[in-house]
Amino acid sequence: MQRRAGGGPMGVRVRHVVTGHDAEGRSVVVSDEATPAIEVGAVPGAQFYPVWGTADGTTTVGTGAPDAEVFPFFPGVGGTRFLLLRFAPESSAPSPTGSADDLSAEVEEKLPGLIGAFEPDAPGMHTTDTIDYGLCVEGEMWLELDDGQEVHLTPGTCVVQRGTRHAWHNRSDEPALMAYVIVGAGRES
Repeated sequence: MQRRAGGGPMGVRVRHVVTGHDAEGRSVVVSDEATPAIEVGAVPGAQFYPVWGTADGTTTVGTGAPDAEVFPFFPGVGGTRFLLLRFAPESSAPSPTGSADDLSAEVEEKLPGLIGAFEPDAPGMHTTDTIDYGLCVEGEMWLELDDGQEVHLTPGTCVVQRGTRHAWHNRSDEPALMAYVIVGAGRES
């Protein structure tokens, strides 16, 4: 990991390259651009980078124009989402300001479908009908499960989250970056 002139880690700049096919069926780059961060007042210091997603059901490839479906935040069965999320250290993240209704409305506007997964009485805890593949890219994170059980994640640690109740925490003093591929799944009874 590169270091800044002040000693802290240099943050990864998020960019996405999308390939496709031209009219003759040859492989081409159809877009190459920076992925802008989405920030919301309910999670101060966090930066969401929705990169790509596919519609629920069956995904296809071919010569048609590629369309990213990054919202709703969590896909339905067969849909996918690919995103990065930078977490500020909890010790230095500012507290949310504004009314709960205004903060929730902003999240729903900028990140539709995210807020409904979270438990109002257990900050950060949520459960989704998804298989989530997570990779700690930079920094350190803690994955909290039921009964306060936690797992410490460092760069290179991969997590397979199988529809369980959980929360993510950055208990370090540096920002952390996680990459996620989220696949919509059915839930067994």
